[in-house]
Amino acid sequence: MSIPPRDSYSSLPPLGITLLLRALFKRRVPSSAASVSATFLLDRIDRDHVRRYNTAFGFPGDAVPLTFLYLLAQRAQLATMVARPIPFRIPGLIHVENSLAMRGPVWPDVPLALSTTLRLPPPAANGARYCVLETRAFDGERLAFSCDSTYLVKRGSREGRPAAAQAALPSGEALGAWTVAHDAGRRYAALSGDWNPIHLWPWSARLMGVRAPIIHGAHTLARACALLQARSGSAITSVWCRFRQPVALGSDLALFAGEDDGGFAAVCNGRLAIEGRSESTTSPAPAVSARPAAE
Repeated sequence: MSIPPRDSYSSLPPLGITLLLRALFKRRVPSSAASVSATFLLDRIDRDHVRRYNTAFGFPGDAVPLTFLYLLAQRAQLATMVARPIPFRIPGLIHVENSLAMRGPVWPDVPLALSTTLRLPPPAANGARYCVLETRAFDGERLAFSCDSTYLVKRGSREGRPAAAQAALPSGEALGAWTVAHDAGRRYAALSGDWNPIHLWPWSARLMGVRAPIIHGAHTLARACALLQARSGSAITSVWCRFRQPVALGSDLALFAGEDDGGFAAVCNGRLAIEGRSESTTSPAPAVSARPAAE
């Protein structure tokens, strides 16, 4: 992915009420374009935001954890969808798959250029539609991190579709468990800026076509990565995951290590909720600090 000239960047808008209202009332625009792109400039990462995030999920110290970078990428992805013509509505998108990779230290005081491309793959056989958002964050000419997010835009028909096989439950080592509080969707929304109605209240979830509010997939991933990092003692530098089943607020989850190195899975109510694979550094993550001066 090439980056446009710096003087063409727009400032990355905050995930505040203005951007959220624009997303809520964004109209669908029929388009035959295979993809759309936009680049935004983030002047700095809020250190206090990082500390609050780490406290919420149990990441140690004040280093920027890998999953925090999803919050920055999601912000750029939402801004791209608001700024560019798209043939679907933003509210109610369901996160189904994500990959994150940190290419080196991410320094809070160094500006980042976040470039996002949105692609719309052809419909699935049952008519389901997905969108793929690929974000690359650059610290000058250096690729600092990448984030690829896949969202369900439109559910497919059940007619003529063979019954899905139940995914095998993990048999690896149990790493920990947690309960998703009934207000976790609202608390994570306040932390992340993701106020998708599907995560908030029963009435708002029903408006989005879901029987009960579900927790953000990124919340489950962050809890899993915090437990994985605590187990290994090393910072996670890349992770891929698939969200297999929605997790309702109030649910209990258990995390298991996979049989292969780096694999993991979370189970909710006897069903596989999330599966993935992670890679870690060989040493603990550095504390948040200013970027070292060049020698």
